Amino acid sequence: MLPRARRKARSTLPLADLSWQGGDPDVAGLLARMEHLRSAVDQAARALLREWRTHPRVRVYQPSAANLAAYIALRRHDLRPIQSFLAALGLSSLGRCEGHVMAALDAVIHALRRMQGARVARLKIARVARAITRDPVLLRRHTNRVFGAPPAHRWTRFMVTLPAEAASDYGFVRDALRQGMDCARINCAHDGPAAWRGMIRHVRRAERELGRPCRILMDLGGPKLRTGPVKTGEALLRIKVARNARGRLVAPARLLLDASQAAAAPVPAGRLAPREPLPLAVERAWLDRIRPGERIAFTDVRGRKRVLTARRRLGADRVLATLSRGAWIGELTGLEHVPRRGAKHRVSAACAISARPLEIRVEQGDALLLTRDPVPGEPGRLDRRGRRLQAAHVSCSEAAVFGALRAGHQVWIDDGKIGAVVETLDERGAWLRVTQARPGGERIAPGKGLNFPDSTLPLPALSALDRADLDFAARHADIVGLSFVRSAADLDALARELARRRRGDLAVIAKIETRAAVRNLPAIIVRGAGRHPFGVMIARGDLAVEIGYERLAEIQEEILWLCEAAHVPVIWATQVLEGLVKRGRPTRAEISDAALSQRAECVMLNKGPFLLQALAVLDNVVARMRHHQRKKTAQYRALHW
Repeated sequence: MLPRARRKARSTLPLADLSWQGGDPDVAGLLARMEHLRSAVDQAARALLREWRTHPRVRVYQPSAANLAAYIALRRHDLRPIQSFLAALGLSSLGRCEGHVMAALDAVIHALRRMQGARVARLKIARVARAITRDPVLLRRHTNRVFGAPPAHRWTRFMVTLPAEAASDYGFVRDALRQGMDCARINCAHDGPAAWRGMIRHVRRAERELGRPCRILMDLGGPKLRTGPVKTGEALLRIKVARNARGRLVAPARLLLDASQAAAAPVPAGRLAPREPLPLAVERAWLDRIRPGERIAFTDVRGRKRVLTARRRLGADRVLATLSRGAWIGELTGLEHVPRRGAKHRVSAACAISARPLEIRVEQGDALLLTRDPVPGEPGRLDRRGRRLQAAHVSCSEAAVFGALRAGHQVWIDDGKIGAVVETLDERGAWLRVTQARPGGERIAPGKGLNFPDSTLPLPALSALDRADLDFAARHADIVGLSFVRSAADLDALARELARRRRGDLAVIAKIETRAAVRNLPAIIVRGAGRHPFGVMIARGDLAVEIGYERLAEIQEEILWLCEAAHVPVIWATQVLEGLVKRGRPTRAEISDAALSQRAECVMLNKGPFLLQALAVLDNVVARMRHHQRKKTAQYRALHW
């Protein structure tokens, strides 16, 4: 070994100064740098721990918190210059040390000392080995506290977002559990307590019948910012008929003349396919005169003469009629009965057409006003020459955001489909300039998500609705998900609410979907895991909008590594096998994404018509990948094809 003074002098040199001397590696220099690095990491980690110990009950989580602190301290250094030298000597390059940072540093230092001829006590080597093997034990223990034990053939759990049908269709829930669902997710932003009770009742019944446990996660909606209502246009409906390429009639449109109360159900405005019967409410006395084969004349809203033909009666109060030419109708249409003999009779037929929102379409370069007041949105107005007279405007569901907006801040609308930047603010709201929209423009509909990645929004961690939903979750759920976490203080707010409900033991998932959450993730983990069984969800949808799609792959890797250092489980979420779930066929990229997802402790599938097939495919892919990779470490089984 080098003398202490020389070792200290060499340790202050940049890591890149290492070199091969006369064909032999500079082991002494490398050892000095590793000892210096260990000392710096240890000192910084202790400082972090002292800061974290001010948080309540961190001591419960002490071993994992200490390793997380060491990992953060290590990652403050650029290790790339030293890693190639370590690998060349056949030593650990520290690229897989997340779960056991200090032990990995000690193992490398002991090996370098042995290369220098120094003796290393067996007790020290045994202590390092125990610390390294403790890493997967702690991670497994913390994961089991949240999700329970994994299936025998894979260690990654599957979470399924339950659709509304799960409240009434027990068979669906049973089949999902049979196909591999380990955790059922209920999104509190949808449905309601009555539907949630039905879902939970079916999950518990399937558990008993199949003898397979399943945790229930209730995901609080959180402060989801959305566009407000949009002004509606005239309630009009286009009735289409099917024709072939030569224009000949293939299938007439069907209408239901209805004298009962059933015709009061609203019909969405827009187009009605030829085989969908349209209910028209009519008077009973008028309908009694109609006989099969007779005609009913009317004039549509465009002034065109059209004729219905009565086909058959459906009970005492309904007549099925057909239309051979397309028409546009409004909420009230005058129908005239044309009998074979006798006088004609007119009646006003009511059609309950739901008025559609006006189309607000914006293109790149357009101005858009985000209003402070909850006034219905409207499209922009143009003059006869196509010049813009008035910019489009739409409201925001939360007025408090305007106090945090500044000129130059980014705004993203509808999951990033529309990008804009704040130009000015006034008493009306924020004037935006659209910076991103596809050619031809993008439509802004009511209820679409808004993201403000540059703004620190003054919103509470839990809304009044979230607290009401938490009352239900505290009684029925195994895990509660906290959406749009921004800081450790949000975990404090949730902990206080759970304590009031005497459910401080409830497992908590922090959903990471904002820039602030990524920046504050270490403190979020320590504060959450110090109190509860705890995990992290990489909510890749909103997160990609917040940080930019280009950075998503990088950031999701960093989150995985940080959580492994903290020994907390990760949920890999958003659009996993989305093409298969929604359309019945996955893309090649989705299969690769599913294979990568097995590095997380849990994978989430969203709802869709092919969900059960997606579960089977995911189970196949993840179970196979278990033999190839464990977290970041490749598993070298014997090759066979």
